[in-house]
Amino acid sequence: MKPYFYLIIFVIFTSCSKNSVDNKNCKFLLDVSVNVSINLNLPQYNQLNSIGNSVYVGNVGNGGVIVTNAGSGFFAWDAADPNHTPSACSIVTGSGLEGTCGCADENKYSFVTGQPLENTSLQCGLKNYRVEENGNTLLVFN
Repeated sequence: MKPYFYLIIFVIFTSCSKNSVDNKNCKFLLDVSVNVSINLNLPQYNQLNSIGNSVYVGNVGNGGVIVTNAGSGFFAWDAADPNHTPSACSIVTGSGLEGTCGCADENKYSFVTGQPLENTSLQCGLKNYRVEENGNTLLVFN
């Protein structure tokens, strides 16, 4: 009976290994608190009433927040490019369902999945925030 016990313990410890890849590129963004209320009746957020549109909300998160109406729901992403150190060019801007950072490499991201679009060797996708719909108001938070 004792050998089976040790075998079970061995299997448990060897099957629960941690991912040993330490990707330093994904550590550029700070873990900041985000709590934003977006009233869809206001003119600056009116675009979100149509599927396929995005709106930038400044002074939130690391580089602002991009909120997208993807048709299947709303998504919110930190506008700071996670593959760059924070700088003037590392903010992702765009309209519709994709955006590009302003740095020389012009990293392009999907505002639906948060993943890189053209340069698939990028290690990090956009930082996601939760979105809750409450009538004509969106609550964006983490």
